[in-house]
Amino acid sequence: MQADTPLAYYRHTSRKLLWLAAMLLVLVVSVVCDLGYGPLRLTPQQVLQALLTPSEVSEQLRTVVWQLRLPTAFMAVFCGAALALAGAQMQTILDNPLASPFTLGLSAAASFGAALAIALGVGVIPWLAAYLVPVNAFVMAMLSAFLIHLLSNRRGVNKETIVLFGLALSFVFQALLAVVQFFSSDQAVASVVFWSLGSLTKSTWPKLALVAGSIAMTLPFFIWSAWRLTALRLGETKAKSMGVPVARLRFQVLMMVSFLAACSVASVGTIGFIGLVAPHIARMLVGEDQRFFMPASMLCGALVLSLASLLSRAILPGAIFPIGILTTLIGIPFFIALVMDRKRAAW
Repeated sequence: MQADTPLAYYRHTSRKLLWLAAMLLVLVVSVVCDLGYGPLRLTPQQVLQALLTPSEVSEQLRTVVWQLRLPTAFMAVFCGAALALAGAQMQTILDNPLASPFTLGLSAAASFGAALAIALGVGVIPWLAAYLVPVNAFVMAMLSAFLIHLLSNRRGVNKETIVLFGLALSFVFQALLAVVQFFSSDQAVASVVFWSLGSLTKSTWPKLALVAGSIAMTLPFFIWSAWRLTALRLGETKAKSMGVPVARLRFQVLMMVSFLAACSVASVGTIGFIGLVAPHIARMLVGEDQRFFMPASMLCGALVLSLASLLSRAILPGAIFPIGILTTLIGIPFFIALVMDRKRAAW
């Protein structure tokens, strides 16, 4: 048995690496298809040629791929990865399969903060007027995360209570968003409504840099804390016995998650349930080990949002269906299935 242990571990690890490689391959295919689909249909060969040798293709093809479609396709990848990473770590630190930036109110809080800037020009931090939308979104998401953190540390609070509190926060910020729309002009209301539905169509390279930057800034911390996050999945008591500073780690992760959610919402609007669905798919494929669970969650989130981006343009030819509606329609049945499964387990 002992002689077989290294071989069994090798097979176990190799299987997880194969899943990661397979998801990466499917993601690349999805991005190529996303770049090729549109009023001007492009073959995969044309897309790859425009990406790899842009100087050798026509100006029209280069403009369509690099300026019109590439920011949108890459935004789906990076935004999906950011939301999935945020959801995966929220589920880890709260030990709750229903936790995500959307279900716990972080996305709604960020949406309210961004709407204040878009519709009314109100800044939470006035001296950062040049970055009004992302700063407002970040501050409000941080406020929501701080309230959740305070509740999670109270004695007698269980995992279900935290989810209910997060849903209550979500409703509160949605109501405040409605108040902002009520006092805004018709043009501002139209902008906020379109933006709150979630859309990748207005993706630009600076917005893409914001989302990619949020991942680059938070991912090193998550990698450095991988073993502590994995230990936390064994239970808070066991994690503390292994020397994990649970309270501090939980607070740090909530701040990182808030930053990821805020940057994503500020760039593309509210896109729900990616942070809920993607980590569960990743967990089923590679387990709880953060060395594999973290990249798998990001790849799943990127793949789901990339496929949703492609589907949003295929549903209505000549029009783009709001991607936030699509992800919600996908996520709600998944959410209900999780709730029903937990009820059956309780019985």
